[in-house]
Amino acid sequence: MKNQHIAFALRDGFDEIIDVRTPLEYAEDHIPGAINAPVLSNEERVIIGTMFKQATAHEATRLGAAMVARNIAHHLDTLFSDKPVNWKPLIYCWRGGKRSASMTSWFNLIGWKARQLEGGYKSYRRWVLENLDTQPLAFRYVVLTGPTGTGKTRLLQALAAQGAQVLDLEALARHRGSILGAVPLHRQPSQKAFDSALLEVLAGFDTGKPVFIEAESKRIGQITLPVSLVTRMHNAECIRVTASLEERLAFLLQDYRNLFDDREQFKQQLALLTSLHGKVVIQRWQEMIEADAREALFRELLELHYDPAYARSSGGHFKLLQAARHFDFRPSAEDARGQADVLLGMLTQPQQP
Repeated sequence: MKNQHIAFALRDGFDEIIDVRTPLEYAEDHIPGAINAPVLSNEERVIIGTMFKQATAHEATRLGAAMVARNIAHHLDTLFSDKPVNWKPLIYCWRGGKRSASMTSWFNLIGWKARQLEGGYKSYRRWVLENLDTQPLAFRYVVLTGPTGTGKTRLLQALAAQGAQVLDLEALARHRGSILGAVPLHRQPSQKAFDSALLEVLAGFDTGKPVFIEAESKRIGQITLPVSLVTRMHNAECIRVTASLEERLAFLLQDYRNLFDDREQFKQQLALLTSLHGKVVIQRWQEMIEADAREALFRELLELHYDPAYARSSGGHFKLLQAARHFDFRPSAEDARGQADVLLGMLTQPQQP
């Protein structure tokens, strides 16, 4: 069917975006807001791919067409059974090939105004990478720096609750940015899914207002941040968040309490620090886990690992850190939003020399 292709730049104006790839492909990443209506299941795609290698292209294409037809029929009977005659879906697969062409053709024969995304998901992914090079540069960032346990993430959340623009990278990455930072019961997203989510958040920001962000390294767990964002962050205004050692310790005991739910895993995570601290120290920390000596363990982790690591890394990366304003935060207090208001008010005042 002629003229059923449309470029990604013209994606607006459609009632729905349909991803016809397999559930596994969809889970790795997809256009934000797209629904998954696979024309081949995970298993069926493997079968057809194997047939293309081991049998003839004709046999593989014939069987694939039968599978696609059955799956489209199922979607017509269920997912799309109530769509009106003037419904306009945009349909895509991996690269704008037969999978999306099949559904688009059938939908147009039915009478719907379906269009196939030219280049498929690959065209969207190119758009993401191009925009990640430029879009992060459009904003003025205010970077919250400070050692572990000062509650920077909680302060970010409080700032967001008070109406400030906040880019919570650790929430997007589902990781708290340290060797012990994995979020319980949540796997990190794929790099592609993180990139998509980041662009979607940035698209909702006002370039005329500051964006608050927590100081991060180039990687958060398995996720790599865009170079443009890291560069902008390293040259941004900084706020040095401080808290007393006892307040930090109390906060970590609460915030990282889940580490003791799986003590063997916790010990394995600490073992990854052997090259930094030696076998004797790591063994002592592992014994503290077995003894449930939580306060003593976290105190040593702060004093021997996290604070020295922060001192080594932050000063060399954040150009304006020496000129940063100090903000004393009580991370375990119930008035986090009130404290966030104090910070917002402080930023409206001229900085003292």
